[in-house]
Amino acid sequence: MYPNLINHIQTYVQLSEQDIQTLYRHIKFLSLNRREVLLREGQICRSYYFVEKGCLRMYFLNNKGMEKTTQFALEHWWLSDYFSLLDQKPSEYTIETIEQSEILAISAQSFEDLLKEVPVLELYFRKVMQKAVAASQLRIKLLYELSKEELFLLFNAQFPEFVQRVPQYMLASYLGLTPEYLSEIRKKK
Repeated sequence: MYPNLINHIQTYVQLSEQDIQTLYRHIKFLSLNRREVLLREGQICRSYYFVEKGCLRMYFLNNKGMEKTTQFALEHWWLSDYFSLLDQKPSEYTIETIEQSEILAISAQSFEDLLKEVPVLELYFRKVMQKAVAASQLRIKLLYELSKEELFLLFNAQFPEFVQRVPQYMLASYLGLTPEYLSEIRKKK
């Protein structure tokens, strides 16, 4: 039913057919068009989102009203505003689709119930979160170590398909560049 999610989970832990059916009961399927909003700044985040197909981004508006992208999520990635979700406080972020997307949502309450019903998923989510934190730590390190041009070139080398799928202004925002400077770097390359 949701092959990307099941395959992703099974790379970390094994699920029985009964576990899979239990998981399906807790999932809400969302088919979204390009630029549809899952979470708007000021709303309380109520779900964990898994990208079955498509692409999401999380961003905030800075004090000058400019969008600053903090995260992307492609197929097989999870995305949520964890502060808002855990504390049930208004989000400082917006989460939207970049392209037509198929998203699987698990509400906070369903998530807790699911972990009780299928305990092996606790291990899965711990491993996924550890990888996400490690990737975030590396990104922060690279932001300090590399020039803006080096950062783009590394990102482009590691994620060439991604760079083609995401609009340039969003990618520039994520890398801390202006769209114009990113355009110059791309021309040089």
